Amino acid sequence: MNRSRRKTTTIWKAILVLGLACAWLPLSGTHARAADLKIGFINMQEAVSGTKEFKEALQKFKSDFEEEKKRIALKEQRVQKLLEEINKQSFVLDPKLKQKKEERFIQEKKDLERYVQDRNDEFARKEQEITNRILKKMLDVIKKIGKQKNLTMILEEKTVFYSDASADLTKLATDTYNRMNK
Repeated sequence: MNRSRRKTTTIWKAILVLGLACAWLPLSGTHARAADLKIGFINMQEAVSGTKEFKEALQKFKSDFEEEKKRIALKEQRVQKLLEEINKQSFVLDPKLKQKKEERFIQEKKDLERYVQDRNDEFARKEQEITNRILKKMLDVIKKIGKQKNLTMILEEKTVFYSDASADLTKLATDTYNRMNK
């Protein structure tokens, strides 16, 4: 439901922006007519994820993530082994020794949970950094395309209800990005 609400909010924002843009143009002194508007659109997610830089960064990210999963699995096995020891020996262990083992198990489990959370946070931060870095460069590419094609505006595809396929600049943006960022 939250995703649906965000999508609806995005659509209404796009409608508002388009409405304001259309209302502003005749008042701006240019007396532009709707026929003079040249609008393109781009699927930003597809454009960014299609770049060579993103694909290479994603490959390294996945490799690092797989290595981390292996480390976590080993830690989980160690914690599981402690639990099995406690369960097997619980009836024969001295109560104080049993309590120490249980405390050790609880501490190991907490440490594992913290470690996993820290790694998840770190990977999410790295992913965001990669995306933001590429997105910033992509915005420069989009501005350049807009100027070269003499477009009035370029919109995110998610905000476009209808468009001729010739107005889709996604592939052009990805190809231009790849040429500019070798």
